[in-house]
Amino acid sequence: MIRALAVALLLPFGALAQTDAGAEARAAAAALETAAVQLDEADGARDRVKALTQTIQAFERGLGAMRAGLRQAAISEAQISQKLGARDSEIAELLGALQSIGGAPTPTAFLHPQGPTGTARAGMLLAELTPVLNLRAQALRRDLEDVQTLRDLQVDAEKRLRDGLTQVQAARTALNQAMANRTDLPKRFTQDPVRTGVLIASTETLDGFASGLAEIAVNETEPALETLDGQIGELPLPVQGLLLRAAGETDAAGVTRPGIILATRARAIVTSPTAATIRYVGPLLDLGEVVILEPRADTLFVLAGLDVVYGEAGQVIAGETPIGLMGGPVGENVAQGSTNRDGAGTERSETLYIEVRQDNIPQDPETWFRTDKDGL
Repeated sequence: MIRALAVALLLPFGALAQTDAGAEARAAAAALETAAVQLDEADGARDRVKALTQTIQAFERGLGAMRAGLRQAAISEAQISQKLGARDSEIAELLGALQSIGGAPTPTAFLHPQGPTGTARAGMLLAELTPVLNLRAQALRRDLEDVQTLRDLQVDAEKRLRDGLTQVQAARTALNQAMANRTDLPKRFTQDPVRTGVLIASTETLDGFASGLAEIAVNETEPALETLDGQIGELPLPVQGLLLRAAGETDAAGVTRPGIILATRARAIVTSPTAATIRYVGPLLDLGEVVILEPRADTLFVLAGLDVVYGEAGQVIAGETPIGLMGGPVGENVAQGSTNRDGAGTERSETLYIEVRQDNIPQDPETWFRTDKDGL
């Protein structure tokens, strides 16, 4: 089914092959095929987690490209239809002229009030006019065919989109199960639930909680990872999304935070940007579900606003390991990715807050992550 969708992704963009959306769709189809092969070849829980993660990310890129293509098809159809509507009278005159030319000739049709000379001149004019009328008729025919093709593409693409949404939800369900079955991750420490509860109850800010993280870890034996050499400024964002608010910007509620906010699509997968130790997983303050990663000593990545979180405090995870899913309706539908909403940013209904802390001092995440490209 995944391979069939990968091939089908190419179909709705035949008329848009030269557009960015068409190129994205072809790339997404290739990514889907690669992910499907990896999924088939997955052997063991860790391999299955990696394959499912790549499959979901490929689906997210493919569905984003599909939405972009749908939007472009709708825009193109509207533009052609508007152009045809504005030329109604011209089209009527053209059709009338073509019908007159194409009608059965009668002797009186070739008579001219000015006699043989006028008839000859009229014949010459008609001979020159006929090719022009035919060219205009062919252009009109192409426009009408383009409208019909674009409408057919939209119908077909909506079906592919519906199938894709069903498949990506199945992949997310499989990922949940694979993450629950994963037991082979190394652990640097064990989290003390009593100390954790006391710390949460006694702190009112992220500063206070972060400063007390070391107190909730027991039996910590392994040294902290050192994985950021040469990566600062080039780290991938943990989720496909758009930068909604920069560090230090005040939101509509008058709240100013030192981190950035990404707008994401519903149920988007969130992954670790690099190898790291999970220092905390769970609800925290007013931030919702939170995952705090430690990629190296005295450096923390705080990811807040998730709906589903994976992993346990103390586990050491590799880069691109799934750490959770964003919120939103479980049963996505085509209307949620409609051409009316897509492109305006309203389809990105969820937000992920990202904060970087070094020696417990907030840093600007834009100097750590690549934020210049929309992940669809």
